[in-house]
Amino acid sequence: MDTTKKLYDTDSYLREFTAKVLSCEPLADAKKRRDGAAFGIVLDQTAFFPEGGGQTADTGNLGNAVVIDVQEKDGVIVHYTDVPLEPGIAIQGLLNWEQRFRKMQNHTGEHLISGIVHSQFGYDNVGFHLGTDGVTVDFNGVLTAAELEFVEYIANRVVGLNVPVTVSYPTPEECAAMEYRSKLDLTENVRIVTIEGWDVCACCAPHVSQTGAVGGIKILSCESWKGGVRLRMLCGLDALEDYHKRLENTARISGLLSCKQLEAADAVERLLKNMAAEREETAKLRRALVDTKAAALAQTDGNLVIFDQMLDNNSLRNLVNAGVVRCGGVCAAFQGNDADGYRYIIGSQSTALRAWAKDFNSALNGRGGGSDEMIQGTVKASEAEIRAYLK
Repeated sequence: MDTTKKLYDTDSYLREFTAKVLSCEPLADAKKRRDGAAFGIVLDQTAFFPEGGGQTADTGNLGNAVVIDVQEKDGVIVHYTDVPLEPGIAIQGLLNWEQRFRKMQNHTGEHLISGIVHSQFGYDNVGFHLGTDGVTVDFNGVLTAAELEFVEYIANRVVGLNVPVTVSYPTPEECAAMEYRSKLDLTENVRIVTIEGWDVCACCAPHVSQTGAVGGIKILSCESWKGGVRLRMLCGLDALEDYHKRLENTARISGLLSCKQLEAADAVERLLKNMAAEREETAKLRRALVDTKAAALAQTDGNLVIFDQMLDNNSLRNLVNAGVVRCGGVCAAFQGNDADGYRYIIGSQSTALRAWAKDFNSALNGRGGGSDEMIQGTVKASEAEIRAYLK
């Protein structure tokens, strides 16, 4: 099969093109695919960048066919579409340019970050992914928060300088004499992307022609990764969109807490401290309430039945533990109401509850279980029905 001429190699800004359909084949796995792709189309030339080098494929249209995915194998680029095209015809290709341009911004920004990290700290980019959720970059060395802030600042200064981004195809001899970044040991047909004065890297993907088109670079997070670090970053329009979402969330938080936006984090911190203090005070009150209720439990040879809406689950369990020593049967505590049902915790020192629970749950439309000493679960019965059963 003939190889496909890669128009994106020489003109990354090409949005529309005309090509000849060389072949169109139905996909064997079309019924299993979830993306709607049903046919594989090969053209004599294309501006669609196929998935590769950590970057997802371009999408768009070939005439009335929607290009859902693009893959390359042995120089042949296959466009996965929803409908077939007739071999031999000339077809107009149209890229989803908004999607492509954002990828170009992000990929060029990643080159700039990687080039600065390499030149300033000597670390290599050992992993890269550019998808719908942004860019991740892996380095084989550790970078501190201060170092990342420095790298980000320099990268954005270079964006502002609007330096040229160029593509070249050096000969094998020229490559051997060059210093450039590459994850693979390449010897021929090497495509070099150069950010003048800042980075030289082997790369097959489309890029912007000037750093100013990157539009801005933001490192969003950094985490430890296989002895080095993994960065998540966004550039250009994607970074702006992310900023809007973060600003909207900050505005909502500041509105809820009645504070200035830049003081939202301090306000949340104060709120969490207050909540922790209140939880501690509530726990003290519940413990005191359990002690009071436990002291008020009557001694009986039969069952103790407790309905309580004020205690949490742990406090209710503590009350049951206090009650089992005051009764000859079971101590059963319930929370809920007749309409929605009740949660229960039941304990006993004299009754084997695991077997007893089967009859109890069956009689009161319940579910639950546990050990011979304590069971818990739910019942769909009224308070009157529960009390009648345990009388």
